[in-house]
Amino acid sequence: MSKEEAAFRGEYYQSIDPKGRIILPAKFRDVLSQRYDQNLIITKHLDKCLMAFPVAEWIVKENELKKLPTGRRDVRMLKRFYMASASECTLDRQSRIVIPPSLKQFAGLEKNIVIAGAIDHFEIWERELFCEFTGLDESIQDSEEMQAILNPLNF
Repeated sequence: MSKEEAAFRGEYYQSIDPKGRIILPAKFRDVLSQRYDQNLIITKHLDKCLMAFPVAEWIVKENELKKLPTGRRDVRMLKRFYMASASECTLDRQSRIVIPPSLKQFAGLEKNIVIAGAIDHFEIWERELFCEFTGLDESIQDSEEMQAILNPLNF
């Protein structure tokens, strides 16, 4: 896979140890080594999971957040939600990342987790919650909103 094709894809069922350590899947380590460095920014997601971005991708998100009007209360709340919880971490020699306790608690990460690719970043989920969120039923599959998103993408 070329550097340009490298993306975070797939879902991996793993565990988190009591110290908050997670072994990053080999394919995700490959993406980091091909396109980025070993540093990640981990922050909260509105869906009660965590997002982990390579620092270069996180800077893009920060720049987008900077463009939002700070005079709006909802914008300030959104910036606070993402930025106050953002934590930098680095892969250790055993290819692990350590989830800070506050983020671990926010996402309800106890033992069984899922690491799910999301192209330019990946998400870290409590396993049962991931299964609830990704269980597309027929009403969602047939929804006009979903089709409106997918049609321009030729899916």
